Amino acid sequence: MPASKPGLGVLVSGLASDAHTWNLVYLQMFLEERGHRVYNLGACVPVAMLVAECLRRLPDLIVIGTVNGHGWQDGEQAISALRRRPELAGTRVVIGGKLGIDGPHGSSQAGRLREAGFDAVFEDHAGIGPFRSYVERMCERALT
Repeated sequence: MPASKPGLGVLVSGLASDAHTWNLVYLQMFLEERGHRVYNLGACVPVAMLVAECLRRLPDLIVIGTVNGHGWQDGEQAISALRRRPELAGTRVVIGGKLGIDGPHGSSQAGRLREAGFDAVFEDHAGIGPFRSYVERMCERALT
């Protein structure tokens, strides 16, 4: 992703078992409206393709969105593969959406996903605010 434009270079992706696209388009539009350069891999992305595209593009931030309720399972596989690559070791990687099938009052997978290597986990019931704040903090740190 070119460094000549302001904002972050962001790669947005779904997970292998998740065929939903509306959430990924929403994330792309949300980020682009704030001046970030976004490459959207789309839905049903195999882990190998995710890793290959991240290595090719070397984004500032990798955003994984999921709504099928199985995000924590595919997410653990994805972050494990991304963190095995030294070129991506310092890259911020976040996941958000419907991460499990228990709903907002069930057991949270957030801690498990952070332990697996995600820098941040955003559960759907919290809304977009925490994600917005996270991206804003990243931009502030980049300017200092």
